[in-house]
Amino acid sequence: MSFTLPDSARGWQDRVRRFVEAELIPWEVEAELAGGEIPAEVAARHERLALELGLSRIDAPQRHGGLQLPLLDQAAIAEQTGRVTNALAWCCGEAQSWMFEACSPDQIERFVLPLMRGERHVCTAVTEEGAGSDVDDIATTARQDGDDYVIDGEKWHVTSANLADTVIVQARTDGGHALFFVEMPAAGLSTVRSPAYTHSYRHHHPVLRFDGVRVHASNRIGAEGQGMGFIHAWFRRERLMIAARCCGAADRLIEAAAEFAAERTIGGGPMARFQLVQAMLADSVAELHAARLVTYEAAAAHDRGLDVKALHARCSVAKLLASEMAGRVADRAVQIFGGRGYMRENVAERFNRELRVDRIWEGTSEIQRLIIAGSLLKRGLKGTIGL
Repeated sequence: MSFTLPDSARGWQDRVRRFVEAELIPWEVEAELAGGEIPAEVAARHERLALELGLSRIDAPQRHGGLQLPLLDQAAIAEQTGRVTNALAWCCGEAQSWMFEACSPDQIERFVLPLMRGERHVCTAVTEEGAGSDVDDIATTARQDGDDYVIDGEKWHVTSANLADTVIVQARTDGGHALFFVEMPAAGLSTVRSPAYTHSYRHHHPVLRFDGVRVHASNRIGAEGQGMGFIHAWFRRERLMIAARCCGAADRLIEAAAEFAAERTIGGGPMARFQLVQAMLADSVAELHAARLVTYEAAAAHDRGLDVKALHARCSVAKLLASEMAGRVADRAVQIFGGRGYMRENVAERFNRELRVDRIWEGTSEIQRLIIAGSLLKRGLKGTIGL
């Protein structure tokens, strides 16, 4: 069995790699030492270039001006943006395909297309203090009152809320889970606090409080009861993109560690001659190769039209393998760099902190294992990973 990326994916790889190397990576150390911040004009330039490259439109349908790329091409893009630390690759939002399926024409015009053009910046509020990976257990409510919904609750880890003007919030209604667009600022919507996290990103993850926040019914995404379906669609794609980004991070780490081992002189020769160093590099290469193939194949399965339930499991397999692989690769890279690998100016130190969250957000490794096992017990081995 062989797997070769199509020319379109390789073309995107090359273009995004050039953008990453020329524009983003040079700002990593400055961002790290400034708590994630970079000059406003630099951030604006990055966003403009990303928009020109089309990164906000890769998943959007062509009928709305999107590129509608195969998911395999999108994974190849995400792998390249994953090579960047400090979330500098998060320089523009994305209009995702599920939005065009779920949103009304009015919502597409008011929220989704402006997001695609970089005129809106959107964050998503799902997680709660008492409902992390089990998003079905949320306590936030949306009560209908005439033409409005009144939203009450508290959301944690709302990534990029400090840079957003719109939040998509998940809440319980009388008819089940639903999603709503809430424009910020809004009466009753407040930031409880903005905790400091392990990584140094300009994108913060504050706790948001909704106290009687009113939104018009026209801001409800889809029907009451459809919210979980939209969240699952978002999770499937995002888990696959996390897997791809982890592969990109591991790729850069292996290259950096191998280069250092070849140049570092110990006892009159390169450190790379030591077999224990070679073993760490070899294990990293083998694990990256396996995780990358699984990730690419899951994306290709989506493009082939694989049953959505089987695809859900495939995405979980990819995220589980790639996120845990990347964590091990980062740890080995720190070990190879030695004391240098413990300096914040070193790429291994930054990734060693940043990659840890990939085993947590969009579903922990434990949740991925439950999804995979559930698929195995319902559909068997062939129905879960197939050949």
